[in-house]
Amino acid sequence: MKKWMYLIAPTVMLGAFLFLYVAESKEAEIKEQAKAAEIAKTKAQEAEKKKIAEEKARLDSAKRAAERAAEDAKREADKIAKREAESKRIQDETEKYLADAAAQSKKISDLELQVEAARKAKDQASREAFDLLKQVERAKVERRNAEIEIARLTEMLARRASDSSMTRMPTPPAPAAK
Repeated sequence: MKKWMYLIAPTVMLGAFLFLYVAESKEAEIKEQAKAAEIAKTKAQEAEKKKIAEEKARLDSAKRAAERAAEDAKREADKIAKREAESKRIQDETEKYLADAAAQSKKISDLELQVEAARKAKDQASREAFDLLKQVERAKVERRNAEIEIARLTEMLARRASDSSMTRMPTPPAPAAK
């Protein structure tokens, strides 16, 4: 029997071990399944949180992109409006200055016509003054010539008269003898 003891004791111990092993392995399997379920639940919660965070980030990113696009569009519209306003102001000023330049050009041409008319009037007046001065000088020359002629004639008459016997004084009578 001692031989069987070597066989029975390990077999009983093996049976006890198997009984305890199966019980513990079922319990471990249940714990492992619970732990796996908990891990899966945690992963699902984390995945849900991650999904929510990603959705939030995507919405926030889309919102910021829309705000940025709206701000860029507003800035571009303001820039275009400012450029158009500046262009209109420049165009208005250009038209104003062109109209002013045309008015000044017309005024210049009118003044040039007046200057030309004044020059012609001045030239005419100068010619008339010169002609009158010429006539005055001619009159002076003719007067001098006339005076010289009168003086010559007077001298000639005076000579003739002095040479003439009628104009001589009779010889004075001789003093009477006493």
